[in-house]
Amino acid sequence: MTQSFRLTLAQLNPVVGALADNAAQAREAWAQARDAGADMVAFPEMFITGYQTQDLVMKPAFARAAEAEIARLAADCAEGPAIGIGGPLIEGGKLYNVYFVLEGGRIAAVVKKHHLPNDLVFDEKRLFTPADISGPYRVGPLRIGTPICEDAWHEDVAEAQAESGAEILLVPNGSPYSRARHDTRMGLMVQRVVETGLPLVYLNMVGGQDDQVFDGTSFVLNPGGHLTHLVPGFVDRIVHVDFTETEDGWRAEPGEKTPLPDDWERDYHAMVTGTRDYLLKSGFSKVLLGLSGGIDSALVATIASDALGPENVHCVMLPSEYTSAHSLEDAADVARRLGTRLDTVSIGGPRAAVTEALAPVFEGYAPDVTEENIQSRLRGVLLMAISNKTGAMLLTTGNKSEVAVGYATIYGDMNGGYNPIKDLYKTRVFETCRWRNLNHRDWMLAPAGEVIPPRVIDKPPSAELREDQKDEDSLPPYPVLDSILEGLVDREASIETLVAEGHDRDTVRKIERLLYISEWKRYQSAPGARLTTRSFYLDRRYPMVNRWRDPS
Repeated sequence: MTQSFRLTLAQLNPVVGALADNAAQAREAWAQARDAGADMVAFPEMFITGYQTQDLVMKPAFARAAEAEIARLAADCAEGPAIGIGGPLIEGGKLYNVYFVLEGGRIAAVVKKHHLPNDLVFDEKRLFTPADISGPYRVGPLRIGTPICEDAWHEDVAEAQAESGAEILLVPNGSPYSRARHDTRMGLMVQRVVETGLPLVYLNMVGGQDDQVFDGTSFVLNPGGHLTHLVPGFVDRIVHVDFTETEDGWRAEPGEKTPLPDDWERDYHAMVTGTRDYLLKSGFSKVLLGLSGGIDSALVATIASDALGPENVHCVMLPSEYTSAHSLEDAADVARRLGTRLDTVSIGGPRAAVTEALAPVFEGYAPDVTEENIQSRLRGVLLMAISNKTGAMLLTTGNKSEVAVGYATIYGDMNGGYNPIKDLYKTRVFETCRWRNLNHRDWMLAPAGEVIPPRVIDKPPSAELREDQKDEDSLPPYPVLDSILEGLVDREASIETLVAEGHDRDTVRKIERLLYISEWKRYQSAPGARLTTRSFYLDRRYPMVNRWRDPS
């Protein structure tokens, strides 16, 4: 008689530190798996604790509490499918990243992570002890090998488990989104399948945690690299995968394969998910932002509206004598199209009071950027006051280009608890606005259609802190600036390389200088959704005091 095995994949969204809530999610998914006749339900890496925990997991009381939650889960789910779930384990005074296999009311097997990533946003060598390669474990008729996340990026773990008798590979992951990351994952997992000749299940978590967004996009491969399942990204999903034993070994039966969206949609979905989860997991249900009539704040208002619903987004226009009439019109138009609340609070009175108060101290000094920054900081004070009074989190709206070169005022327009577009260069801001105007998905809570007025997208960017100010008065045109920043930040390119690519040497040197001297601002900036592998926070860690400059 042909044997079969049903594996339920729980592509879900845990919350770091919410041990009981994460276990409750696991129980609910286990019940669905039981009702579907599954033999096992699998959860992602470190699911019981949420991921990434950073140094929290090194607190013994926390790790022990997670182990206790695992033990309760095993006892509660004794009659039904086995459970595979990630969590920490303290053993022999050492801390391990493990995958617990629960069956019959007990922990039936423990798989320990062998390869610990120590690049990009990962510091697992700081947290965990690397373990010897674990062998496969049996659930019903099937022997399962489990390379945990990074373990599957190297050939040795999967190879050893296959040689030890594994019949399929189950890879639980906590792999955050970055642009084109899916292609890298798929390529590596196909390699593991080709090397071992075994089917492979790639199970990833979803949801936002601090700056990172986990996109899910789980999938199943048969030998030869044949894709049988591709789970939609950025959404919770329970998926049942059926395996059948054949003359050539176990094979996954064909299932649903959702087409993978393009990078524009996946970036936008990441920003919406990151914004929503950072707020909701932090206990906020409403947001506030300064709506200037410019493109950055318009995009942030749109992302926030898609994440929380327009009724939970409060926009405030804070005009001065330098604010143009069309900016007032454009801000009102954005709020109207989105359906958000819009209030207007003039900074004229507060600015006059500050100017008068500082007049004796400023006597003998010519006006300069100080007066511009006062305007920005007054806006920050007023917005934070409204945030405190209403309980809405203030969103900041600086794009990656501005954050990179410090074209933002600390304690002014950098005020806020979260920045949805922090990892989006200005040129991508323009294109993202155009994309959103042409596309609407069922996970977007704001209206469909042209929610960002074309005039907002097309007009020259300006901070409007002095008469007739334009961003290009201080910076190169954004296509030039972003090309230089992509080289300096994303590729760590030398000045010589960028000059060879056609950039003016003096301009590159100016941008390099601005990049380095703005490091202190970024250390105090709000977190934001990570879209690339060189986002400002854990991906790129530079000293604030740094006198080195590229001599080339």
